[in-house]
Amino acid sequence: MRKTYDPHAPIAVLDSGVGGIGVLREVKRQLPNEQLLYFGDSANAPYGERPREALLVLIESHAARLLSRCKALVLACNTATAVAAAELRARYPHTPIIGMEPALKPALSVCPHPHILVLATETTLREAKFEALAARFASEAHILPLPAPGLVRLVEAGLGDSAKADAYLRQILAPLGDARPDAVVLGCTHFPFAARAIRRVLGTEIPVFDGATGTARELARQLSTRGLRTPATAPGRVMLTTSAPDRLPLYRLFWKKTATNIVASAQKPLP
Repeated sequence: MRKTYDPHAPIAVLDSGVGGIGVLREVKRQLPNEQLLYFGDSANAPYGERPREALLVLIESHAARLLSRCKALVLACNTATAVAAAELRARYPHTPIIGMEPALKPALSVCPHPHILVLATETTLREAKFEALAARFASEAHILPLPAPGLVRLVEAGLGDSAKADAYLRQILAPLGDARPDAVVLGCTHFPFAARAIRRVLGTEIPVFDGATGTARELARQLSTRGLRTPATAPGRVMLTTSAPDRLPLYRLFWKKTATNIVASAQKPLP
């Protein structure tokens, strides 16, 4: 039986931890009157280091709980999208389920046939979804995928903008030598919170892209198409929740940080 959703119901935003709060901020910016429920699964982070099968079970469990009270689900996590988006859409065919995608297409605009560095988790980079995306643009750019699992842990610890983050990035980028990419695509929603460290190591002139703007835009489009936009005219409430309650102060700090514009849009470089 087709479930009928209440346009007044909240929108769920799911991530493995604090990273998706940047996506949450963009959703709030584009859909200011919607009620938003954020769930960060910090108790099980980082997702990118977990086996695919175990991760799928975990995400499906969270999705079922969130969709029992929410009208739409945003997978504000590239790994969760790569692993579970197709299965969730098959299970909830009448529910808007929006995922993340590395912003390769916007990055193509920086110059002819650019060298694009894609920083992401190992799981995101080895899934068929990313392979198909990279193949789609292979004739237009040289795409260099680089796993950066340690960066997720640093951001979860509140150290995304730190000397430790700088040292880690220098370590994983060492094989590049003196070569520098024309653009950097952040294929993990945690990574915009390490944007300053990335720019310190790679150089401030290199444009950096993430997919938050496009994800929020697609959410707005699907809500409108399905008649699920809230009729409310007052600003909607934002609820931050996590599987690790002791991390909630960090969540609140990151929510405030996103207001300072450190999260890139897919259309322009980081400030």
